[in-house]
Amino acid sequence: MHNNNRKMIAISMVAIVFIALFLSYDLGYWPYTLPRRIEKVSAMVLTGGAIAFSTVIFQTITNNRILTPSILGLDSLYLFLQTVIIYLFGSTNLLITSKPVNFVLCVLLMIGFSIILYHFMFKRASKNVFFILLVGIIFGTLFKSMSSFIEMLIDPNEFQIVQDKSFASFNNVNTDLLYIAAVIFIGLGVYVWRFTSIFDVLSLGKEQAINLGIDYDKLVRKMLIVIAILISVATALVGPITFLGLLAVNLARELFKTYRHTYLLLGSFLLSITALVGGEFIVEKIFTFNTTLSVIIDFVGGVYFIYLLLKENKSW
Repeated sequence: MHNNNRKMIAISMVAIVFIALFLSYDLGYWPYTLPRRIEKVSAMVLTGGAIAFSTVIFQTITNNRILTPSILGLDSLYLFLQTVIIYLFGSTNLLITSKPVNFVLCVLLMIGFSIILYHFMFKRASKNVFFILLVGIIFGTLFKSMSSFIEMLIDPNEFQIVQDKSFASFNNVNTDLLYIAAVIFIGLGVYVWRFTSIFDVLSLGKEQAINLGIDYDKLVRKMLIVIAILISVATALVGPITFLGLLAVNLARELFKTYRHTYLLLGSFLLSITALVGGEFIVEKIFTFNTTLSVIIDFVGGVYFIYLLLKENKSW
């Protein structure tokens, strides 16, 4: 435990150093530059926290460390919603130009879809969480296919707007969105933290958790809704980042080597912040905006995902 505490302090210091470097490097006229960089860092903290928390909970529920909440199809649903709005109303419509309106609309639709899906599946499918994963994959594929079809019909000038929505971006983050996202994340973060000891038991497996007195179905239903809200907020705030959760959470598991979710949640949160701030620094200062942060994270995360698959295959 003391060793893990030292590791947590070290990760915190690394995250603080990266944040300080990002805020202060080549600052220029600081009264103009600094507030905008603080907005970026705030967006990274909220996004990293939402993705880290949701991924840890999701892997605990499914008892599988190579799955992420993106398998539920919420990222694909977000892109589908943006594509449909631009196709039907145009890129100059209030639903696109007003970031708060677009944010609230997408979050509400994604949460509504998740609640209906989970309620229906738990009612009809003998409350099997893996059946929900299968349905999520099917819906994700459906939304991607429909988005691709609509993109072929859309105006070429507006197609670029759709492409911009396909990648995560921390540029020009709306302050109003940060306030909304901060309230949602802090509220859900406090709510989730109350279940850390229960997650420790849940990680033993469904049968063991039930035998130890946990209302498994009720807890899973609650947590799936929490996951949907967190992913919806993170995706609507900056765009889809598929492999961030997989990368941060598995690195936290390898680093701390513990079942205790107090370490896993906080460690994944700090590693997510480090990855986002460090990645954005590389994008801006080294690649000079010739690529996007989500491309770098998805590349590194994809390679790490293949490594995990090979590692699991050897263990079998």
